[in-house]
Amino acid sequence: MASTTKSVPIIDMADLQTLPEKIVRVCEELGCFRLINHGISMSLMSEMKAVIRSLLDLPLEVKMKNSNPLEPSKGYTPPNLASPFFDSLSLYDMASPGAVEDFCSQMDASSYQREIINKYTSALINLVQFLGSKLVEGLGLNGELFKEGICQLKMNKYNYGPETVGLTGAVMHSDAGLFTILHDDDDVNGLEAVDDKTGELISVDPVPGTLVINVGDAGKVWSNGRFCNVKHQVQCYKPTTRITIALFVLPPKDEKVEVLPQLVNSDHPALYVPFDFEHYRKLRISTSSPTGEALEFFRTNQDLVK
Repeated sequence: MASTTKSVPIIDMADLQTLPEKIVRVCEELGCFRLINHGISMSLMSEMKAVIRSLLDLPLEVKMKNSNPLEPSKGYTPPNLASPFFDSLSLYDMASPGAVEDFCSQMDASSYQREIINKYTSALINLVQFLGSKLVEGLGLNGELFKEGICQLKMNKYNYGPETVGLTGAVMHSDAGLFTILHDDDDVNGLEAVDDKTGELISVDPVPGTLVINVGDAGKVWSNGRFCNVKHQVQCYKPTTRITIALFVLPPKDEKVEVLPQLVNSDHPALYVPFDFEHYRKLRISTSSPTGEALEFFRTNQDLVK
């Protein structure tokens, strides 16, 4: 049972003076936090949630049109044996030209739905760039982050009924990418994160108008092991529908996942060798490593030579 006394940190993005330092510290300590004053209005968040719910309520044959010819696995995910009460729409490489319009056309979205989706995705892209700039600043570095990366938007519906209460909606896992920005359900809890230091499960209770940030496996590598790739799961607490929207910030497609060179020196040697992200994702599956264990295949063992 998750702890109801401990909670994930809340970071105020309006506090610009201490924001970089706070983000880095919580990425190192837990790898999971909530953002307030993130620049996306509560009304737009609410409208987007309603639009996504209406799309996920469409007939299966319509949702199956959500596809990506270049990335067949990056489209609609129907209920399956592993997740019989979960399905998901996907907008892969959201920031690329035409991606949002292509998705809206696949879903035969109305002009109003298109307007909301465009506003929301534009706001998210701005937030990704801003967070990247603050992470760079907090680490004492120069340059831009996430400018060339892939942003994959996953829109999820958990169809919970009386028979699912107490069951797991999403098994314990870490996210494979750099970071995840989660717009969770304001009314239906279920997300639980693991405190890496104590092993304690923390209930990530909804706070309306906020967003959850999770560090992924590639984020841990990129930070040379400084950041925590937070393990988390979703439990079914009550028999109702749960809608969430997750933006996965992934490494650029044609670049290796590697430790930031500026974070490597004689006192902090690189802990990982560069690797291909898609290869790593497949390795996670083939080795049954949902919580990032497959990263060990790319360790340099430099941390053991002390």
